[in-house]
Amino acid sequence: MNGDDRSIPLYVDLDGCLLRTDTLWESFAAALRASPVAGLFALFALARGRAALKRRLAEIGKADVASMPRNERFAVWLRAQRARGRRLVLATAADAALAERAIETAGEGDDGALFDAVLASDGRRNLKGPKKLAAIREHAGDAPFDYCGNGPEDVAIFARARGAIVVGASPRVLAAARRESTVLEVFDARTPWPARLRLWLRAMRPHQWLKNLLVLVPLLASFRVDEWPAFAAGMLALVSFSLAASSGYLLNDLLDLASDRRHPRKRARPFAAGELSVRSGFAVAALLFVLAIAIAVDVGSTFVGWVLAYLAMTGAYSGFAKRIALFDVAVLAGLYTVRVLAGGAAIGVEVSFWLLAFSVFLFFSLALVKRCAEIVAQLERDEATGDGRGYRTGDLPVLQALGIGASFAALVVLALYMQTPEVTERYASPQLLWLMLVGLLILLGRMWLSTARGEMHDDPLVYAIEDRASRWIVGALLVLFAAAATLHLPF
Repeated sequence: MNGDDRSIPLYVDLDGCLLRTDTLWESFAAALRASPVAGLFALFALARGRAALKRRLAEIGKADVASMPRNERFAVWLRAQRARGRRLVLATAADAALAERAIETAGEGDDGALFDAVLASDGRRNLKGPKKLAAIREHAGDAPFDYCGNGPEDVAIFARARGAIVVGASPRVLAAARRESTVLEVFDARTPWPARLRLWLRAMRPHQWLKNLLVLVPLLASFRVDEWPAFAAGMLALVSFSLAASSGYLLNDLLDLASDRRHPRKRARPFAAGELSVRSGFAVAALLFVLAIAIAVDVGSTFVGWVLAYLAMTGAYSGFAKRIALFDVAVLAGLYTVRVLAGGAAIGVEVSFWLLAFSVFLFFSLALVKRCAEIVAQLERDEATGDGRGYRTGDLPVLQALGIGASFAALVVLALYMQTPEVTERYASPQLLWLMLVGLLILLGRMWLSTARGEMHDDPLVYAIEDRASRWIVGALLVLFAAAATLHLPF
């Protein structure tokens, strides 16, 4: 570009161009978080057109535009154009309320605000494609203009512009822009496919599937591992729960976009960082849900009910429960316990009172480990409270006492179970179970110690597998369980 370009107004798209996200889908996610029922009912506004839908979602969700990820290299270039005295106009299909917030937070230079004006959807007219071109022509008059865009609907605008600035477009759109116009600048913000696959794996959190091994607990406790039908049903149940869990993780991340972007670690999550689109996140979450249910149907109707209960609890947790102190912990503990109950349903075994009582206390304790770890992290960052949570940092001593107490309650239940006739009949060497009790005491103590030291950065069950010392303890517990079940020792 040369000095004469300063007289040419520059019209800039918002979604996928200045922002590395789509404000419509961001608004939908924000609306679901604010009010799931209202967010879903807002979809009926689509009968009056996309502009009406955007307006309704913007009213319900009030998406945090300031926190949305930007194409920083492109934003720096825009500020340089503004510094040269060039006139910049935001031309977007986003709702006007979001567009106004975008220009308020777009950054200022020595000459004032970045944008001189905004053209946006107004609840009646969806400013996209031909309608955006008409609005630009009306605003610019007969004067030439340059346009910054990224989508296939922008090609027609490129064709009428003096020059095109292509930002984060697909190779097909870039080729079309070069055919129809003079491409002045190209800003490549697209992630290559191999890297995108890695991002999807990160978002689906396969390491968290370790928690779904709880589905196999009834299979082990009932000594039916050597029965092929039961073993196959247990494995299918494990796969179904893993897919369902990943669907829930994606939904949780989509509903937590604004708070994740203000978190020192969670802001690097693929959706929060704008590396994966919100729209594709909802699509993949739905696909994983369908696959999980399809596999669950093959396992059995009772198991389907438990998977649906798990997904409902996950949705409730993401939607509102995580913001209610202690209720969120109960729901988290319930998500663990449901896995055990579902495992029993998968193989047709009723979960015993003892296993259920042990699970409730143990998982309530582990859920409190997670909350205490977050509060310890807040204290390290010198924060008074966590965004979107129902706790204060001063609650830490109470939560620690509750969690440690629940740990000991679980161990007491296990000790009482060891005295029942059922244990003597089922286990070859029930005395070894007391060593398991000691091992669990050490494992839970290590978890609480690591939490107090600020070293608990993951889910406690995942921590038990990934922490070297805890991994050895878990391995020893499994060996002791197998020996107690099968070996007749002379003592």
